[in-house]
Amino acid sequence: MANPTQLGFQDASSPIMEELVEFHDHALMVALAICSLVLYLLTLMLMEKLSSNTVDAQEVELIWTILPAIVLVLLALPSLQILYMMDELDEPDLTIKAIGHQWYWTYEYTDFKDLTFDSYMVPTTELLPGHFRLLEVDHRLVIPMESPIRIIVTADDVLHSWAIPTLGVKTDAIPGRLNQTSFITTRPGIFYGQCSEICGANHSYMPIVVESTPLIHFEAWSSLLSS
Repeated sequence: MANPTQLGFQDASSPIMEELVEFHDHALMVALAICSLVLYLLTLMLMEKLSSNTVDAQEVELIWTILPAIVLVLLALPSLQILYMMDELDEPDLTIKAIGHQWYWTYEYTDFKDLTFDSYMVPTTELLPGHFRLLEVDHRLVIPMESPIRIIVTADDVLHSWAIPTLGVKTDAIPGRLNQTSFITTRPGIFYGQCSEICGANHSYMPIVVESTPLIHFEAWSSLLSS
């Protein structure tokens, strides 16, 4: 959960989000180096006396052609690596189908026979101590910790988007189409997200809550709901 004065990303809870945060820091350092170089050159030009002499500057042209190419390679290689990691989906331990409605989510655990429920936002008047306004739901999406999870996302009416910032997951929910994503939670906890697509008047009132628990607790929870 983000803090009120937080300037950076939320604490990463999945390997993909850890890679995204590292790439973000890497890109910022490259941008800082470029800005520092440009500022230095501008200051140097302002401090030097103007001269009308024209000199052959092939070396300078060669440098400002090759240097941007190197910078682009430094940004492209880790970016492509993360894209491939996000698309790679090995044998998942659990598959969940998330269906977006106006304005709630339906979750279907496809590996279980009868494990389906709707997830509505808890009204402000019904919040319990410690719950977050506009983020808490009546039924959380419970998943086992340190297990590959596949989420199949679709919508029943309009465009939605299933997003959990701390897990590095954001997948569009499109009517008539199945999109999929995967993640692994590295620690137990409760992770909050919201529909990140403008889906109507109550767009900000369909939050997403993922609860990561040890496998033994997940098995007890699933057997309780399936019975």
